[in-house]
Order: sequence, then structure tokens, then C-alpha cells
Amino acid sequence: MKVILLENLKRIGSIGDVIDVRRGFARNFLIANKKALYASKENIREVEKIKSELSRKDNEKKQDAKKIAEKINKKEFDVKKLSTENNELYGSVKPTEISKLIFENSNIEIRPSMIQPIKEIKSLGKFIVKISLHSEVDAEITINVETAETIQ
Repeated sequence: MKVILLENLKRIGSIGDVIDVRRGFARNFLIANKKALYASKENIREVEKIKSELSRKDNEKKQDAKKIAEKINKKEFDVKKLSTENNELYGSVKPTEISKLIFENSNIEIRPSMIQPIKEIKSLGKFIVKISLHSEVDAEITINVETAETIQ
């Protein structure tokens, strides 16, 4: 299915590109999240007209993402979790938990879908987590998992 992108998307394309994607991806993600339109002749003409405005909005989003990246990049956040004797966690630290942690400490709201742990956090120690704020802006934080003495 052919669609026209309304946003710059990593590994997919940039604003105004007409790309061929699977039907489900187009319908359920791109079009549902207003990241693309069906590639009809009318829509192609419409996108050509508003391409500069879309680029301006994308640049604003990119600037906002850079500001957030400056605030949280290279920061360290502590998490206390119950662990076994051999330093493994009961469960794991999920992106939703990391999102809440960042909001509590820095008052910056980051969606869990933006958070990509480099490897699963299932034991005590320090873990690097990548946060994709924009298609061109990434930040890295460190999650320090410590043992909690009692159940909270």
C-alpha cells in the first residue's frame, strides 16, 4: 500500500516521501497516528502544498527533543528492587517504570514507547538505556538497580 509520510521517521523515510508499506502497518500505525496519508493524487497535491509547514513543525519537535535530551542525557537514575541472593531481580525493570522514574526525578514526561533498554534489566547493577526523543535526537541514561531490603 502506498502512503505519503507527514513526519520524518527513522528507517522509513522523510516528510513528503511516497513509500510502499504493508497494509496493516499503514492502517494501524502510520495513518492511525497521523504520520501518513493514503497516496491518492489529491493527497499528493495537498502534501506538496503543506510540505514547508510540516517541515517547520518537525523542526520545532526536533528542537524540543534536543532541549529534553540536554536535560536528561548521561544522567543516572536509581531503582530499588527486591532481588535474590545471586543478585537477580524478581521480575524486571520495564520502560513504563523508567518513564515514571524520569518524571518523578526530572519532571520530564517521556512515553514508554520511546525507551529502549540496550539489554533487559533483570539483575542488580548499572544499565544503559537509550531514549529516542525524535527521529534524529537520542539520549542515553543510566539506570542503577539497587537491592531493596523490604517489600515496598
